[in-house]
Amino acid sequence: MAIPEFILQLRQHVGTSLLWLTGVSAVVRNEHGEILLARRADSGEWAVISGILEPGESPGPAIAREVAEEADIEIALERITSVTTSPVIAYPNGDQAQYIDICFAARHISGNPRPADGENTDIGWFPPDRLPTDLAATSRERITLALSTGPQAWFEDAR
Repeated sequence: MAIPEFILQLRQHVGTSLLWLTGVSAVVRNEHGEILLARRADSGEWAVISGILEPGESPGPAIAREVAEEADIEIALERITSVTTSPVIAYPNGDQAQYIDICFAARHISGNPRPADGENTDIGWFPPDRLPTDLAATSRERITLALSTGPQAWFEDAR
């Protein structure tokens, strides 16, 4: 995954210390109800399209941008499905990060998905009942929440 320029600049000041970042992801479905998944170049796992908000960027436009950059398709956002927090992630270079992720349900509008920017090696549509076994756990959770919630978004209750 390409590291955004603003994070490279932050790392010059904080080194590998833990960064709290905002991520966005999308459970994109086509007209057949299939889910768009990409095989990540870094981990080899299948996952929903996701990314990091750039400074000043809003979540909706950010995930639409990420999907266009990574899969070369246009989507329409339908709703926020979940707000989750990742565990602390330690990258091979020593960098640490933790993400709050805002996940959207979206539908495919146009384009034929393809790995467009080098972050993914394969992209495809999968029926919800036949997801790959090597699907990233965070993506499995996001898909489950997107398919099981009503119009309201899922978030961890303070109780």
